[in-house]
Amino acid sequence: MSSPSQSPIHYGYASASDMTWSRSEKAIARKAFDVALKRELHELMQEVKEIAGQIKQPSDLWDLEEYLTQRRKEIDRKYDYRYSHLTQVFGRLLYETRVSEEELRGFSEDKLKTIRSFAQFLAEDTAARANPKPA
Repeated sequence: MSSPSQSPIHYGYASASDMTWSRSEKAIARKAFDVALKRELHELMQEVKEIAGQIKQPSDLWDLEEYLTQRRKEIDRKYDYRYSHLTQVFGRLLYETRVSEEELRGFSEDKLKTIRSFAQFLAEDTAARANPKPA
């Protein structure tokens, strides 16, 4: 008789969808998410104003349009508000310093641990890519 298959453990949970979010955690998450998105969009607006001020020829317009399209896609992928993805979203935002742990205060310790763990993973991955080991 075979044993039932077990789902792999992902950051301490069987899967991200196993996490439940309390009403207060949902409110904290929404506020932190919205504030981080607003900050990033404000940064982008400032950057685009600077780029637009340097446009000299018509082809520069299309370069700006291409850049904005690329950034919109990146931002749309990053800011995914599905509850099953939020710990990874906040982990990335924490790693990028777009959100602080203070703004996440009120989350369960399990969620904070998962978020910190993902932020640490991203930091280590970035460091490894920046300093590859010789073969």
